[in-house]
Amino acid sequence: TSTMLVMSSPIDDALSCDRRDTTGNRVAMFRIANQLSRAARTAASASARPVVAGQEGQTTWAPSKGFAAMGFASVALLGVAGVSLTDEAEHGLHSAQYAWPHEGMFDSYDHTSIRRGHQVYQQVCAACHSLNLVAYRNLVGVAYTEDEVKLMAEEIEVVDGPDDTGEMFDRPGKLSDKLPAPYANEEGARYANNGAYPPDLSLITKARHDGQNYVFSLLLGYREAPAGINIREGLHYNPYFPGGAIAMPKMLVDGGVEYDDGTPATETQMAKDVTTFLAWAAEPEADDRKLMGAKFMFAMCLVAVQAVYYKRWLWSPIKSRRLVVNAVH
Repeated sequence: TSTMLVMSSPIDDALSCDRRDTTGNRVAMFRIANQLSRAARTAASASARPVVAGQEGQTTWAPSKGFAAMGFASVALLGVAGVSLTDEAEHGLHSAQYAWPHEGMFDSYDHTSIRRGHQVYQQVCAACHSLNLVAYRNLVGVAYTEDEVKLMAEEIEVVDGPDDTGEMFDRPGKLSDKLPAPYANEEGARYANNGAYPPDLSLITKARHDGQNYVFSLLLGYREAPAGINIREGLHYNPYFPGGAIAMPKMLVDGGVEYDDGTPATETQMAKDVTTFLAWAAEPEADDRKLMGAKFMFAMCLVAVQAVYYKRWLWSPIKSRRLVVNAVH
């Protein structure tokens, strides 16, 4: 919900690097719980039967055995619930499901939202997070005009070269340059952020489970730690982050960004726009792919109509012919 803007501590990095999809684990837990529940019901019904004299070598249920089985099933159910809560605490609270306007088969990105999201990234996120796979030219025709992007690129200085003398030199940015990174390397990023490494956001909505919903929920999920949970100094409580403690402070506040189109920059609006921008950055070809799929489906419909017509034309003489048998007596 992109760990956009997520700076994790070394401990949190170790957790997030080995993060797995918890949905399968929870399904397995619920299956076990269902089986144990059926076993408990079976035991309860057996315990309600009167004790009868069984045949020799035949096992009969006694009330004490039934109650023992019910107790065992109850303890097992409590254990499954405890494992589920522990899993949720370790891997983060599951994000709510939101209806993103670009997720439908025939839906496209909201390009005004992409532009606003880029403004949020520039003014809020770019101070710590890189976007190494996005070049200035990728923004042309998507969020800005070519002239706007050229002016934007010329504001940065890029080290290029070598020149004729073998020396490196600085030049103004151009459309083919990637968006500048805030730090030269990972070590510099960790040093500037007390050991926490702000991840690159180019593919963050693809790298995290339930990516867009996770990024959106994470950005809006900051709150006071509940009673009994201690957050060490330098970390902040966010239940959607694995472990619940995140090094990045709350960055989005109402009015924190001034949009070019005059849209009110509420915290929720900024989270929605920057999530849309990161979704586009991770999959900029999505609209073209959907358009190609729609064209293919239309072409296949035409082919299917022609195939049916050709089949009927080909077989109609055979199916409609009249056979006359001249029987010789």
